[in-house]
Amino acid sequence: MKKKIDINLMQKIAAENNLSETAFIELPTKKILFFTPIMEVDLCGHATLASAFIFFNFIDQNSKEINFQSKRGELRAIRKDEKIQMELPRDFPKPSEDLDLIQSSVNSEVLELYKGVDDYLAVVDSEDEVLNLDLDFEVIKTFDSRGLIISSIGSDVDFVSRWFGPQTGVDEDPVTGSAHTLLTPYWAKRLNKTRMEARQLSKRGGNLSCELKDSSVLISGKAKLYLRGEYFS
Repeated sequence: MKKKIDINLMQKIAAENNLSETAFIELPTKKILFFTPIMEVDLCGHATLASAFIFFNFIDQNSKEINFQSKRGELRAIRKDEKIQMELPRDFPKPSEDLDLIQSSVNSEVLELYKGVDDYLAVVDSEDEVLNLDLDFEVIKTFDSRGLIISSIGSDVDFVSRWFGPQTGVDEDPVTGSAHTLLTPYWAKRLNKTRMEARQLSKRGGNLSCELKDSSVLISGKAKLYLRGEYFS
């Protein structure tokens, strides 16, 4: 954004957009903020990807790297051919004792349950179960978390997932890069590999290339421009 605007106006713009997240970049500080339709969140992967795409294509076309300053620290994005690689802070899955609560919202058996900084991670048996969930969103709204990730081993990728966050105003997110900061460490340990291919099985869906580092997760993806315009307040 060329001109500073206050937090309340950012939230109103995000509500008007009614997308999973809207990102705002402050220049020249490169500070980045993320808003769902109803609240601010600390981290969003696909909004970081989109912001890097805008920066590389419309703000500094000669740049191949940008370091955004977020409430989760530095978020690095590097332009690599047609893809953009993000370096996001890794999460650390911790076993959770809230299995009964999570199980009450899911129509499949939860085999393992973990909690990260933002989300619960529930592991189920198969990709079919992830695809055919019948969730109780009213129960999920009561969770003390940003959202709920449901994941399993994939049939033709390393792992698959879906993300749900009705408590943030987003029943289901199409592709959740930030959730993969929790998913990648879990599956890296489970599969004994640090580089993996993932797929999010929402209606729109999306593929992600993930790599685990000591303190970060590298996630690569593509972005496309679909709209340009101006806001009037």
